[in-house]
Amino acid sequence: MSAERPPATIPEVRLRDLRPSVSPVELVGRVVSFDRREVVRKSDQSRRPLLSGLLSDGTATVRFTWWDPPREGIERGTILRAVGVEVREFRDRPEVTFTWRTRVSAAGPADLPRVDSEEIPFRSVSELGPPDEGFRVEVRVVRIAPRTVTVGEERRVVHDGLVADRSGAIALSSWSDFGLLPGEAVRISGGYVRQFRGRSQLVLDERATVVRVEGRDLPAPEALLRAPPRTIAAVEDAGGGETVAVEGVVVGLLPPSGLVYRCPTCARTVKNGICRIHGQVEGRADLRARIVLDDGTGALTVNAGRAETERLWGVTLDDARRRLREQPDPSLIEEALLESLLGRRLRVRGVGTKDDFGVTVVPESIEPVEVDLDAAAAELAARLSGGT
Repeated sequence: MSAERPPATIPEVRLRDLRPSVSPVELVGRVVSFDRREVVRKSDQSRRPLLSGLLSDGTATVRFTWWDPPREGIERGTILRAVGVEVREFRDRPEVTFTWRTRVSAAGPADLPRVDSEEIPFRSVSELGPPDEGFRVEVRVVRIAPRTVTVGEERRVVHDGLVADRSGAIALSSWSDFGLLPGEAVRISGGYVRQFRGRSQLVLDERATVVRVEGRDLPAPEALLRAPPRTIAAVEDAGGGETVAVEGVVVGLLPPSGLVYRCPTCARTVKNGICRIHGQVEGRADLRARIVLDDGTGALTVNAGRAETERLWGVTLDDARRRLREQPDPSLIEEALLESLLGRRLRVRGVGTKDDFGVTVVPESIEPVEVDLDAAAAELAARLSGGT
């Protein structure tokens, strides 16, 4: 990377002030994410290297394209000073391009613009979406728990949870320990939003600031976790959610359900001893139920794990393995599970995600609902008589 200084005629701007009408510009930004690939030239079919991703300076996050980047490459978190950057607008958002005229040099944290916390705009949770950065939120911590993950060769602790204000809830992933506790209200700045498994997620790292506040206008955790059920159609229209609550009747099971075997490394289900990621493995026995729930407005899938399946079925994993030894046909286990669940009414709460196959809920709780048949019949008769 070149260390040349910029011509004085090129203005230096913060990312939030980028405008296509002011181009080229000088900017300083931190690489949030990037992807390296090659593009085939139409003229001579030669291959041209290209780097694209996201840059942030604390005031905003923008997409960048870097033609013919240096061979030595860059890393996530690298801070760059770029002079002669072209600015354009795409879908009402500014984007920047590093061309052959752009001079790029290494920079440090001191080169990033100083951002007073009072300059950062307040946003509501419902307004957040990837790749937002440069905002403040005041939220209630609904839940938080640490887990250990492997990043490259390093084992790290990430604190996963859920935060919310009166406009909605969003998943939280904190790579620094801010000592967050369920129920407390906090003001967060310096975080950013990414897409993870189809859901928006608020991410905090060492650059984030967390301050405890009174939060009188924020909802109590119980109000979010015990909100009344919505129709499945409403959940589907919303694209799922972090605090989905639905109630419906079990109309089927999706395979694989019942007694399954999981890869000991990645926990994916294996078929004939083959994990699609790790190849031939010795699978570990597990119970699961992929329940199809219907409430008359729509249907969704509930991925119940071992604990919920054992409780709903009344059969333990050891019981299921004993049955399999007596009758070595796994389909009989799934049929028995379906027979025990079919037609039962369940109230489910958890995290819902939507894809091309519909909404899937990973449940935090599944509770059977007892139906008063006499009362239901009386209500139906009243509706019918009122409609004539």
